[in-house]
Amino acid sequence: MIESTIRALGPWSWFVLGLFLLGLEILAPGTIFLWFGLSALAVGLIALVFDFSWQVDVSLFVLLSVVSLLIGRRLMRQLVSEKGDPGLNQRGSRYVGREFTLTTPLREGAGNLSVDDTIWRITGPDLPAGTKVRVEAVEGARLVVAPASAKQTLHAR
Repeated sequence: MIESTIRALGPWSWFVLGLFLLGLEILAPGTIFLWFGLSALAVGLIALVFDFSWQVDVSLFVLLSVVSLLIGRRLMRQLVSEKGDPGLNQRGSRYVGREFTLTTPLREGAGNLSVDDTIWRITGPDLPAGTKVRVEAVEGARLVVAPASAKQTLHAR
């Protein structure tokens, strides 16, 4: 039954296969089926113009799939490395160098700092509430802070 349907559709069966593979890409993302689907569509276009045997069509599909997969993986790797967020898993590193105002005092070298919608544990010298601090480093899940004015005077020297 499937064989007779493929024979009846002729070159259009490649378009059906290509659309099916592109649909699989939506359901199982990972940019694998994308390249196979595009290759099937390309073979469909070639099959509309040239009347090759099915063996040639399948060989062409395999060749185009491998080539497009290799080129596509290389392109995707470059896109991910160019547009990736280097601080994605190190949120605290995004705050190094930024200044904030303490809402609660820093006592015995420890305290809390509200940044955006997150409360961070901080370490640094004892400081009263309302002091401007600069984030100097990240130690695990803690931000290391120092008075902002002290850091500015060090840069001024």
